[in-house]
Amino acid sequence: MRHVSPCWLRGVSLLLLLQAATSMVMLPNSTGWEQILDKYMDEEGDWWEAKQRGKRAITDGDAQLILDLHNKLRGQVYPPSSNMEHMVWDTELERTAEEWAETCLWEHGPASLLPQIGQNLGAHWGRYRPPTSHVQAWYDEVKDYSFPYPQECDPYCPFRCSGPVCTHYTQLVWATSSRIGCAINMCYNMNVWGQIWAKAVYLVCNYSPKGNWWGHSPYKHGTSCSACPPIYGGGCKDNLCYKDDSYNPPQEETEENNFIEPEAPHTPQKPRPRPSKPSLPAPAPTKPPTEDLQKNEVVNTQQMSQFVTCDTKLRDQCKGTPCNRYECPAGCLDATGKVVGTVYYEMQSGVCRAGLHAGVIDNDGGWMDVTRQGRKDFFIKSNKNGVQSLGKYLSANSFTVSRVAVKAITCETTVAQMCSYQKPAKHCPRLYCPRYCLEDNPHISRVIGSGIYSDKSSICRTAIHAGVIRNDAGGYIDVMPVDKRKHYIASYQNGIFSERY
Repeated sequence: MRHVSPCWLRGVSLLLLLQAATSMVMLPNSTGWEQILDKYMDEEGDWWEAKQRGKRAITDGDAQLILDLHNKLRGQVYPPSSNMEHMVWDTELERTAEEWAETCLWEHGPASLLPQIGQNLGAHWGRYRPPTSHVQAWYDEVKDYSFPYPQECDPYCPFRCSGPVCTHYTQLVWATSSRIGCAINMCYNMNVWGQIWAKAVYLVCNYSPKGNWWGHSPYKHGTSCSACPPIYGGGCKDNLCYKDDSYNPPQEETEENNFIEPEAPHTPQKPRPRPSKPSLPAPAPTKPPTEDLQKNEVVNTQQMSQFVTCDTKLRDQCKGTPCNRYECPAGCLDATGKVVGTVYYEMQSGVCRAGLHAGVIDNDGGWMDVTRQGRKDFFIKSNKNGVQSLGKYLSANSFTVSRVAVKAITCETTVAQMCSYQKPAKHCPRLYCPRYCLEDNPHISRVIGSGIYSDKSSICRTAIHAGVIRNDAGGYIDVMPVDKRKHYIASYQNGIFSERY
């Protein structure tokens, strides 16, 4: 974007990329978890070789087993649930889990995401044990948990746990936690509650949206699927709210949450969200649900990023504007599209296969940023990550590819703070908004404009105003600079009055 004169405010458009709101974390009990996954220990095995090539931190088979077991256990809860949602695998949650698993820290993190993500941790060493054993152990806490029936919730539900901890179970069966992503890492000399495990297998599972709220039950009791959110269109499968295209993240989250107190307080205090881990300090409290303040509801379904095929070329999409974000499908390693160059790729290269060659994405696909780099005199061939690129000794336009950065922000963060305007234009990170930004002080967290907004605006409150995220769900958004505007229009949307300028 060009620099803006002092008398004009700059503008950005905010569009949702992935919508998610995630939950407080839970620390697993290590008792009895003293066995290991051989395939994650063998440095000559398939998993280790794949990990060294920058591939996913969990095999497809294990991911599917973990997901399937979650859905099986969620569908068999007793008393039965009327609003239990079918879980789907989320690659963004998987990547955040992978980043944390690689730290080998037996604690919850990263701190910047703890207010937004739900997290179950597992670690063990010894002989073979499948990762689903952790999932089953989390669920088995149900033997110590007493479900709070509606008549007991006046106004807040009691939390009854007769064992050491029950909050792994409640996160696993939290009705509105509909997405999961996990990662597994081999950790050497990992400190687990004061004991050093020479070779520990570390399992991290992240959940979204957040659950384990003080004072509410993990799900609603009633006939299966009788209280499913409208986004499921009445679909039901194996006692779970279900729709056929559920592997695409829902555009709207359920309007209600089912709160529960993670631990019984020692002294009376006002109900508030509490962490589920038994000994670690509590993260900053998250605001509880309030009445639905959204009026003049607007839902923005426009996507800023581009969904492409394995053979899409850069010149097919950019149309002379700064390239933005691309989502590549899985399986491009087996495609036939050519790649010309190394680091700098010639414009006739397939975008997704160039991303594979550069190691920015793997064969499971994913998001990446593409940037035009002008003319290069020549392009070098190489064989990287299973893709053979071609050489070219003629001048041509080029581009580079990069990973998509993700940052969690507060309700007050502005575009000017996160995405300063520069020439040439650079990609803003993907931003994660917390829930309940609608209630923030409008004089501090301003929203200026409609459709196109000033960069002095609060990113998250602007996203709510634009209908990109819901106030009670939060989620991921993308920000893109557009040409300067002489004026911005005020409007009232989704419970927020925006300002004119």
